Amino acid sequence: MGVMHLYSQLHFITLMPLLIWAVLIPPLLLMPLPVFRGYLRRKLYSSQAQMNTERRLLLQLQLMVPAQVNTAILYHKLIKLYGKMYILQFDISYDKFIRTTDPKHEAVVKEFYSRVLANGDIYRADYEGLYCVNCEEYKDEKDLLANNCCPTHLKPCVRRKEDNYFFALSKYQQQLEEILRQNPGFVQPSYRLNEVQGWIKSGLKDFSISRASVDWGIAVPNDPKQTIYVWFDALLGYVSALLEDNELASLETAISSGWPASLHLIGKDILRFHAVYWPAMLMSAGIGLPKMVFGHGFLTKDGMKMGKSLGNTLEPTDLVQRFGPDAVRYFFLREVEFGNDGDYSEERFINVINAHLANAIGNLLNRTLGLLKKNCQSTLAVDSYVAAEGNKFKATVEKLVEKARVHYENLELSAACETVLEIGNAGNSYIDEQAPWSLFKKGETAFETAAKDLVIILEAMRIIAIALSPVTPGLSLRIYSQLGYTEDQFNAVNWSDTKWGGLKAGQVMAQPTPIFARIEDATEAETKGAATKKVKKEKVPKSKSPVEA
Repeated sequence: MGVMHLYSQLHFITLMPLLIWAVLIPPLLLMPLPVFRGYLRRKLYSSQAQMNTERRLLLQLQLMVPAQVNTAILYHKLIKLYGKMYILQFDISYDKFIRTTDPKHEAVVKEFYSRVLANGDIYRADYEGLYCVNCEEYKDEKDLLANNCCPTHLKPCVRRKEDNYFFALSKYQQQLEEILRQNPGFVQPSYRLNEVQGWIKSGLKDFSISRASVDWGIAVPNDPKQTIYVWFDALLGYVSALLEDNELASLETAISSGWPASLHLIGKDILRFHAVYWPAMLMSAGIGLPKMVFGHGFLTKDGMKMGKSLGNTLEPTDLVQRFGPDAVRYFFLREVEFGNDGDYSEERFINVINAHLANAIGNLLNRTLGLLKKNCQSTLAVDSYVAAEGNKFKATVEKLVEKARVHYENLELSAACETVLEIGNAGNSYIDEQAPWSLFKKGETAFETAAKDLVIILEAMRIIAIALSPVTPGLSLRIYSQLGYTEDQFNAVNWSDTKWGGLKAGQVMAQPTPIFARIEDATEAETKGAATKKVKKEKVPKSKSPVEA
């Protein structure tokens, strides 16, 4: 079985048999995780989510807080709170919480280090160069901006001389080049492959994997005065996290529990470490490589890079509190093509959510249920399969569902959202063309046709609820509830339930209630507020008594 990973700088989450790892700050960039997990669950894969934090965060806390504060205790409290934020506000859950301070992780790291050492790929040496503290790597001067600034973090690199242990990355240059030649799909999207090939072609340099000046971390097995640093520690979290609580901590046991990964999904700023450093390290230790490394882009706001100095940072918790997790998840997954950089504009956000979720999907369900209540006592007249016999709309929906499945499988999340939305758009076109409100008035055969049309639309809504549930679980549950199902029934559905024919004759729908409120922008809110004030100022005529009325 394969493993799927999303990774960046704070947390990773794992799904088995397709394990997905994620370490993304801010949580907005973590949106793909629940989508993959939700899709895999609908496909009946057994999944397990794990969240990981790196011990170097403890050092960062030590630099930030007063000396009298116990940073170790504060560290663990903050991590728990951060984990709860994911669950409560973003509908992102995990089954395991892993820290690189865990003894089992330490055992795996030391065993991995010893394997690489035995292979002759670790040596001790002095090294001097320009070092980016944020990237945690040495930089070539030719790659830096003015004043030796890092092009990613825009901060000056510091000149550093160290007596450390190094990994012989240069030894694996030809092997890495051959891997990319034989398997160009190893790095995705394809334009990221060009970046990686460029790095390798320019010549690989050995990199430091230990520190003598750091008193925290895992001690180097053959030199307790030095500690293993960052990449030889953090990257092994992918492997150590596979261990069960009751298992003996060994590298071989962890590997046999689900390695190699089928996908690493990471931020583009750490692509070099995952597509160059990590494969070389694995080859040195005699461990299989992940099948694919996918580098996703960054978010900007109103076309500009976000930064505190610009005052344009985007607070994810604020977005969720204002608009809800479904809207936030849908927008960033629909509007940002996976792999590319994406931009956030509040105006665009409101327009997209109103048009797609409130109107195309929410309004379609609400007006259909309203017609059903008025004319059919909220009860379905026929089975949805029977209602759609010989109807082209059914074929359209089936084609779009299959198309959405393929998009999910290929990590094309924006296209998957767009395809499911097409079902809603097709449903709106169908009901407008059929005009069941007019057919009901004609009675007899026309009445029966109108009743079937409503069943057809509601069946399409049932399918939309399932197909969109990886992206908008809350909205999908509300749709399912409106169709007369319980929450347990919704949680039990899988992707095969997108097959046409789920709704049955005699099934009673819930009372029509809007499932997604339209978002008002600032201009609309001001206009409505002004209108309310104007009404209050006007004299209200004396009302008539019940007898006079």
